[in-house]
Amino acid sequence: MKKFTPLLLFFLALCIALPMSSEPVWAANSKHVKKLKKSKRCNRCNLSSARLNGAKLSRARLTGANLSRAKLRSANLRGANMRSANLRNARLNSANLRGANLSRSDLRGANLSRANLRGANLNGADLRGANLSHANLRGTKMKGAKLAGANFRGAKGYKKSRSSKSRRNSRPKRSSRKRNKRRSSRRRRR
Repeated sequence: MKKFTPLLLFFLALCIALPMSSEPVWAANSKHVKKLKKSKRCNRCNLSSARLNGAKLSRARLTGANLSRAKLRSANLRGANMRSANLRNARLNSANLRGANLSRSDLRGANLSRANLRGANLNGADLRGANLSHANLRGTKMKGAKLAGANFRGAKGYKKSRSSKSRRNSRPKRSSRKRNKRRSSRRRRR
């Protein structure tokens, strides 16, 4: 029993310490983070839970990268190519994503509040449960994007698609002047 006491104590300490840590057990590959900061190219890299707040990554190439739970608050990702990237639960609040390619990206549960997404490509992106409150969405392409449960409160440039409205409500309303003219012409005919 004396041989196993140090090993047992180490195991118990490990079991107690792990649940207390605030950071998840998985983390970004430090080599990938250095590579990204140096060259702005890191396709298919593991950057999960990376701390990149305020990073200057304009025109970065991050196709297929894993940025789940990454902290990118106020980061400059203008014109970045993040096609098919995993940004699930990422913190992108106040980030500059103007003209970025986020097509087919997984942004479920991501925080994009106050982010600048002007002219960004979000075609086919999964934005279910994402927070886009007060974001700039002017000129953003969102064809085929999954938007269920997304928060667009106060977002600039966001328009609900006509398919979500009933057919009757999607017809353009005629002005009251035209309506009144038609009514008066019908009365004359009688």
